[in-house]
Amino acid sequence: MSQDDPAVGGATDGIARAATEVRSGVMRLARRLRVEHEPGELTLGRLAVLGRLERDGPATASALAAAERVTPQSMARIVQYLIDSGLAERDLDPTDRRAAIVQVTEAGRGQVARDREQREAWLAQAMAGLTDVERDLVVLSARLLDRLADA
Repeated sequence: MSQDDPAVGGATDGIARAATEVRSGVMRLARRLRVEHEPGELTLGRLAVLGRLERDGPATASALAAAERVTPQSMARIVQYLIDSGLAERDLDPTDRRAAIVQVTEAGRGQVARDREQREAWLAQAMAGLTDVERDLVVLSARLLDRLADA
């Protein structure tokens, strides 16, 4: 079978339509979850870095920049803000004394927990209107989306 084969083209078109629908739904949900973030000094970018440190553990600023797909200069400003705010701290890397690692503080963990609780409370309330089967499908879909994100 070639790409010109209608069976292959139809399958490709179906996947493209499915991808469009998934992208649209994920983006709408992401925007809504951003709206549920309490406005303040802790921007979503800063919160993302704090959440990564809380979830994945200490990291260098360059590793954080790569993971968050921002420039090292942008990450340096974010890290400095988090340190100045007492939400993170910088220590020497025990394996390379020339490098510094950043880690979340207890105050930072509390900030991440409060933000997660707020967004998850909204999501739980929204999901309460679904049937049991629909909720199970949403959970399964989330697991599949995690797999896709790692592809």
